Amino acid sequence: MQKSPTNFGLSPAKAELPLDLTGPHITAAASAAHRLYQALCEMIVGGLVKPGEPLPPSRTLARQTGFRRNAVVTAYERLIADGLAEATVGSGTFVAARIPARAAPPKRSKAMIEAPQQGALSLGCTHIDQRAVQRFRAFVGRRMRAFGTEHLHYGDPRGSRELRAAIADHLLSARGLRCDPDQIMLTSGTLHTLRIVLGTILEANDQVWCEDPGYPIARRTIAQCGYRAVSVPVDAHGLHIAKGRTMAPSARAAYVTPSHQFPLGVQMSMPRRLELLDWAKRAGAFVFEDDYDSEFRYDGAPLMSLAGIDQLQRVIYMGTFAKTLFPGLRIGYCALPERIIADVAAARAALDRFPGTLMEGAVADMLNSGVFAANLKRVRKLYREARDALAETLEAASDGALSVPVPSQGLHLVARFDPSVAPAIAAEAKQAAGTEGWLLADTYARARPLPGFVLGFSGHAVPQLVACAARLARESRAALRGKGRSTRRA
Repeated sequence: MQKSPTNFGLSPAKAELPLDLTGPHITAAASAAHRLYQALCEMIVGGLVKPGEPLPPSRTLARQTGFRRNAVVTAYERLIADGLAEATVGSGTFVAARIPARAAPPKRSKAMIEAPQQGALSLGCTHIDQRAVQRFRAFVGRRMRAFGTEHLHYGDPRGSRELRAAIADHLLSARGLRCDPDQIMLTSGTLHTLRIVLGTILEANDQVWCEDPGYPIARRTIAQCGYRAVSVPVDAHGLHIAKGRTMAPSARAAYVTPSHQFPLGVQMSMPRRLELLDWAKRAGAFVFEDDYDSEFRYDGAPLMSLAGIDQLQRVIYMGTFAKTLFPGLRIGYCALPERIIADVAAARAALDRFPGTLMEGAVADMLNSGVFAANLKRVRKLYREARDALAETLEAASDGALSVPVPSQGLHLVARFDPSVAPAIAAEAKQAAGTEGWLLADTYARARPLPGFVLGFSGHAVPQLVACAARLARESRAALRGKGRSTRRA
């Protein structure tokens, strides 16, 4: 029978060890054996004892530290198991002949990760009514109290059927899109959906039409996935299909924001929608419909979704709860043509198995109880007021320097200079004002950029919006006075 290390015998073991039992390497709440083990590791790796040097007998170390002898024996056994010590029956326990060198302290990372904007005029911020927060908290609490086995194993790659069924009902009533819950897959958002579905239906280097100007983050995602993003111009009717056919006749997909084009805010006309769907059918291509902000319509009824017109034959519909509830949920969804469901689900299972389950039930409760719709109605009123205050301030304070079309939908607006103004004027004004939001020029890829700003009004207090807008308008006037109007280079 193997004996525990004790160091009884005639070995010249140290009577005292230079142990630090209170330093940053010690886990204060850990057991005595674990704390002693950590102190011994620090001492050995730090070179305070030499390789091959004997450690004191367990009773001696117990007296030194005040720990029980069995704690010392356990610590010694862990050192031996980790290769930091060696035990010889009848001789004792010794520091291992070869020990790892102390690792250099970690260097401070030089990587610069820019945090998302959150101040007034930044995009992507939201507001949720406190009554909705209280109900959501209650739904989450109820679901946690009824904690079920669905959280204890890997689930459906598409997410829970309960939430998918609630989303299917919502899409039918809000967007005229009829689909089976089995056609819906939950994701963490639009970009996540793009990565999964593009990887399923396309081959490397396939071409994808993208709007120009358009959502630059989606364009970058498409490129990073190994596909060629082809920037197709946008006019007053939406994506210019004829130019897309000329620029990339073999494209296999198109990414569009037809209900509220980002950033210009135009609605894709019905003739242009039908032309896009005809192209997809003839080319055997798919259309990714990013229906962002479609719930925030302030005037009139929205056009039917592309997926509703197409009846989910060639259109992949993408939505999210980031704006309608809050971004921290990280829950988005897509509605898929039946022919690609199995392949997309398999791709999802290979990527990250399945979506998180803890919040699915609470979000389903929000949709099914009417709380979701009530929250939308209340925040829509707040956003309309914020939109109007922002547009009025920019128009008045810029003294005609900026043109600000008031959008009938969405959570941002575009403030433009005269087209003859150089885009650098907008960049100068924004920097001088110290405001957030985007430069309109940054949303262009190939087309000649228009000078101006893309400014968010959702999730911000109206007084802050007004103050920032007035400052940006003043600096816009100053930038024009300082440099004057210049003909933009072709």
